[in-house]
This record gives sequence, C-alpha cells and structure tokens, in this order.
Amino acid sequence: MITDKILSAYEQMAERYNQLIDHKPHNAYYDRPNTLALLPDVAGKVILDAACGPGKYAEILLDRGAAVTGFDLSPTMIKLAQERNPARGSFFVHNLATPFTMFADASFDIVLCALALHYLPDWTLTIQEFRRVLRPGGILVISIEHPFFEYNYFNSSAYFDVEHVRCVWKGFGQPVEVNSYRRPLGECITPLTNNGFYIDQLVEPRPVPEFEKLDPKHFHELNHFPAFLCIRAVKRE
Repeated sequence: MITDKILSAYEQMAERYNQLIDHKPHNAYYDRPNTLALLPDVAGKVILDAACGPGKYAEILLDRGAAVTGFDLSPTMIKLAQERNPARGSFFVHNLATPFTMFADASFDIVLCALALHYLPDWTLTIQEFRRVLRPGGILVISIEHPFFEYNYFNSSAYFDVEHVRCVWKGFGQPVEVNSYRRPLGECITPLTNNGFYIDQLVEPRPVPEFEKLDPKHFHELNHFPAFLCIRAVKRE
C-alpha cells in the first residue's frame, strides 16, 4: 500500500530530517515563516499539530505559550518530537487519513497541518475531522505543495485528476522514494468549502532573505514561481 511506502520513507529519513529541520531552507525559510504568519497570537491557545514530524512547529508554538498536541504516522518522528520537546506537549502515532477518535468535539482552538495533506488520496474525512475537533470560530492553517508547481514538476498531462506520483529525495542522507498525490487547485479548495470552512487567507509564499544565503538557486526560482501554498480557513457555523 502507498501508506506503507510513505511510512517507510519517513522512517528512513527521520533522524537526518530532524538534524536538518532547524535550517533546511525550504522548511525553515520558506514553509515555516509563511505558515506561522497565518496564525494569530497563540498564547493560551490549544493547538493540534497534525502530522507533526519531529516537532519543530510544536517547539515554536510551545515557546509562544500554546498547549500543543501532535501526532504523526512515523513512530520515529514521534520519538524525535518528544525528545525535542521534553516534558512539554503530547505526541503520539496516528494516521492522518483515519478518524481522530481520541479527541472530543470542539477540543482545539487551532489545527495546524504543514506539508502533509498531499500524502492523502482524499481529504474529505480529514477535513471533516479537523472541523469537528475545532471550537466555534476555530482556525485551520495548512501548507501544501502548490498544485501548479506539482503539475509541472511531475510532467502531468491530466491536470484535473488526483494522481499518485513519486519522486526521489536526496537531501536527507541516502536517496529515498517519496510517494504522494498530485491534485488540481479545485481539489485543494472544495474539500474545505464543502466541509464547513471558509477560506480566510490564501498565500503563495516567497522565501525569506535567509534562504538566499543557503540556496541562491532555489531562492531565485521561488521568487518567480511558488512551490508551496499556505491557506488559513475558519470553521463556519
């Protein structure tokens, strides 16, 4: 199954991913600053970090005074998140594609899901669960791979399809094949608007200046065409 391949890839990459996450340009100076900018003041807020990886977002949010619960498909990522945030937050293994039965309705003020939804063939159940666990007026912030970038990157000829795609990542130690799903822009928007959210902000991010010092080539490219898309959606009553 594709889920097993995704899990295997992240288990293979986890330790090196964690070592690099603080300053790897696409994460530290492209995804995170633009995604975090969509969050309100989080002090005193209860936040779900869905697909939390090694807990870097959780670390930042905990430092800002939030209470954070995180889950991830990868047991090694959860171990690293716990080590990164000792005696802070709550982290456990869970599959983003399955119901969040461990959470009661209206448990969180904010749900954050960074660079993970493209691993799901269908977002419907997950978006419904995000809405269910959010309190009235709660905020969902997601970052995803930009559908236009992916269409070009994977040389697709069927824009409107949701396609299983794969590529090889070489930036985290040994090369590893990463499986995911490419989808059109509409399939990134309608799962939100059809399942109880309205979109408050949509950002096609640009890298911050620190990126250029580490990777001038991609800094130039990302200032001319986006690779990611960041969305803030609000629970509709």
